[in-house]
Amino acid sequence: MCRNIRPLNNFEPPATPDEVTAAALQFVRKVSGTVKPSQANQAAFDEAVHEIAHITAHLLEKLVTTAPPKDREAEAQKARARAQLRYGS
Repeated sequence: MCRNIRPLNNFEPPATPDEVTAAALQFVRKVSGTVKPSQANQAAFDEAVHEIAHITAHLLEKLVTTAPPKDREAEAQKARARAQLRYGS
């Protein structure tokens, strides 16, 4: 899976539409193999991002969990600590 796609489920506050769209964009970029599509493919690329974001939002609304919601700041801090170990100071 693409490292830039972050889990969006079970956070407090819930994922924003911008976060869902960013994840959809990363997914479409990964699947298509391009960061910036040609003009001929731009409409299809944008439509795919829109549809995947829409479906992802529905999925996140319907998922059920018994785990307590994760704190965004605590998760971000853990990610920074992992990155520091991986890449150094």
